[in-house]
Amino acid sequence: MLSAFSNTFKIPELRKRIFFTLGLIFAVRLVAIVPVPGVDAAALQRLVADIEGRVGGGLLGLVDMFSGGALSNCAIGALGIMPYISASIIIQLMTAVIPALEKLVREGDTGRQKLTQYTRYLTLGLCLVQAFFMATAIENPQALGIDEDLVIHKGLAFRLMTVLTMTTGTMLVMWLGEQITARGIGNGISLIITIGIVSRIPNAIRVAGNMFANQFNIFMMATLLIMLFVVIMATIALTQGQRKIPIQYAKRVVGRKVYGGQNTYMPLRINYSGVMPIIFAQAILMFPAALFRKFELTRAIGESLSSESNLYLVLYGFMILFFSYFWVSTQFNPVRIADDLKKYGGYVPGIRPGKPTAEFLDFTMTRITLAGALFLTVIAVIPTVLYRLFEVPWIMSSLFGGTSLLIVVGVMLDTMRQVESHLLMRHYDGFLTKGKLRGRR
Repeated sequence: MLSAFSNTFKIPELRKRIFFTLGLIFAVRLVAIVPVPGVDAAALQRLVADIEGRVGGGLLGLVDMFSGGALSNCAIGALGIMPYISASIIIQLMTAVIPALEKLVREGDTGRQKLTQYTRYLTLGLCLVQAFFMATAIENPQALGIDEDLVIHKGLAFRLMTVLTMTTGTMLVMWLGEQITARGIGNGISLIITIGIVSRIPNAIRVAGNMFANQFNIFMMATLLIMLFVVIMATIALTQGQRKIPIQYAKRVVGRKVYGGQNTYMPLRINYSGVMPIIFAQAILMFPAALFRKFELTRAIGESLSSESNLYLVLYGFMILFFSYFWVSTQFNPVRIADDLKKYGGYVPGIRPGKPTAEFLDFTMTRITLAGALFLTVIAVIPTVLYRLFEVPWIMSSLFGGTSLLIVVGVMLDTMRQVESHLLMRHYDGFLTKGKLRGRR
C-alpha cells in the first residue's frame, strides 16, 4: 500500500490534482480561522466549549463540527458549508414532488447544471437569513441565557458587517469545494466537511491524554481501542455493503450486428440514505427541545427532550429508522427503474418486466433498508452510550460513531477509489495490491 501511495506522485496529472486539492483545503482552513470584526472571540470560545461539553453539543456544536471549528473562532466561515448542504437537501427533496425539477434531473448534464445553479441561489438566501440571526444572537446573548457580552461595539453596522462577511465566507467555501470537485481529487464539499471533522482529532487526543493521566486504566484504554477498531470496520462494511440484482439484456439484431445479450447487475446499497437520517433526526429533535425550554409551562417537556435524557435516545433511534425509509422513498423510484430496464431490453431473471420488476425492486429495497437502518441506528447511538455509561468526554466519544465517523469513512473511501482509478488507467496496481507498474498489453 505504501508503494501505491508513492506511485500517486509519479503521475503528473494526479500529482497536480493532489497538490491543487491540498492548496484549496489550506485556504478553507484559513477561512475557518480569520475572525469576524467586532466580536470577542475568547468569550465566544468559552461559550461554545461549554455547549460542546453536553451530549451532542446542541445545534451550535453540530454547526461547529461541520464548519471545522469556525463557529468557536467566530470566523468569517462560521456558517461553514451547512447552508449549501441544507440547500442541496431541499432541492433533492423538491425533485421528488415538483415535476419540473424531476424533468431537469432526467435531462442529463444540462439539467444538472441548472439544478446546481438553483442550489447556489438557495444557498445565498439561506446564508443571508442564517447570518442575520447569528449576528442578532451574538449581539444579544442574554436572550440565550448567557450573561457574558460577545460583541465589542453593538449596532446596525455590526449586523451588516457580520452578515456580509459570513455570507461571503460561505460562498467562498462553496466555490472552493466546487473547484476541488472539478480540478482536484474527490468530492470537494465532502472533503471540506471531512477536514473540518478531522481537525478536531488533535483536541480529542489531548483530552484523552488528560483523562488517562488523571486516572490511568489499561483495561479501559484497551477496550476503547478495540471498540474503535470494530466500529470503524462496521462502518466500512455498512458504507460498502450492497445487494447485487442480476440483470440480463436481450439480444437485438440491427443489420449485421448483434447488440445486448450481456449479463450485469444492479447494486442496491444497504445504507442508501447515507448520513442523512442522522442529520435529520438531530436537527428535528433539537428545535422542539429548545422551543419548549423557553416557556415555563413546557420547560419540563423541553428537559425530557434534552440530549441527556433516555426519551431523547429512544426518539433519536426511531427517527433514524423513519428517515432512512423516508429518504429511500423520495430518492429511489422502482417504477422508473423498471421502465428504463424494459425500454433498453433489460430484465431481472425470473421476474417479468414492468410492474412485477418494480414490485420486486421495492420489496428488496425495503428489506435491505431495514438492515441498514438498524445498523445505522446502532452506530449513531454509540457516542451517547459511551458518554453516559463510561463517562468518556464527548469530543472523544463522538469519534466512535455517529455523523462524524460515517462522513469520514465514506469520503475517504470515495477519494481512494478516485485515486485508484487514476492509477489503474496509467497501468499501476491499486491500493489493495503491491502498487508496482504493470506491463502494457
